[in-house]
Amino acid sequence: MGSDGITGPMAGSIRRAHSVPEHLGLAGLGAAAASFAYPAVSHATGLGLPCPLRTLTGIPCPLCGMTTAATGLAGGDARAALAANPLVLVLAVGTLCMTVLLAARVVGLAPAPAPWSHTTRRRAWWVVGVLTAASWAFQLHRFGWI
Repeated sequence: MGSDGITGPMAGSIRRAHSVPEHLGLAGLGAAAASFAYPAVSHATGLGLPCPLRTLTGIPCPLCGMTTAATGLAGGDARAALAANPLVLVLAVGTLCMTVLLAARVVGLAPAPAPWSHTTRRRAWWVVGVLTAASWAFQLHRFGWI
């Protein structure tokens, strides 16, 4: 058992918990890596990633077109990416910012994250809600529902 009361592989080490934005940044990095590999895998296998909601109901979801947008952005075709889902730019910029911040924290140039206040969390959820609604309105318009 380590001095921090932890047994097993983490014994003797202190691991700081990552903030939600850091987790989202790491997920964004994973999605970015997948967007570079997906076209080759899809072409080789003939398999695609359909939207489950659109497949089952015909109604596009707020993230419809995100695979096309991410692979377009990864391939350097910003016009195709924006046409598929403009939210991809917000997610790409957010991923880039969180990657830089996380790297700065790892090397000690930025402090560990502070807990968010109730007001900050509520504002963040409002931003997520507005972006989701705007993306869904875009997709509904794009597919002729509005």
